[in-house]
Amino acid sequence: MTLAKLGVVVLDCPDPRALAGFYAEVLGGTPTVETDGEEEWVDLKVPGGTPLAFQASPGYVPPTWPSPDGAQQFHLDLVVDDLDAAEKGVLALGAKPLDAEDRQRSFRVYADPAGHPFCLCAC
Repeated sequence: MTLAKLGVVVLDCPDPRALAGFYAEVLGGTPTVETDGEEEWVDLKVPGGTPLAFQASPGYVPPTWPSPDGAQQFHLDLVVDDLDAAEKGVLALGAKPLDAEDRQRSFRVYADPAGHPFCLCAC
């Protein structure tokens, strides 16, 4: 018996609209903005996948990957059919390579524009 089911993955970031736009280009979907006073929250319903949400985090500091001094906290594995085509697309959208030199592996690691690590996986 399960106690819960995953509802949404929430990413802290300095600019929720911008980061939601990045992931909408990568995964599909349309960002929906909710504002409660000064707080802004952006939902992204991903077609056929787990929804993502983005919230502003004052003083946001991106995770460091890899780093012996700090953990990456978590990362997203994004399944793709063509690693080279997906890499070209995410780099054009503002992703930065973190560990993408080994072209023999079935995955490559990048950071989104806010610094969260994610993998493109042809798994």
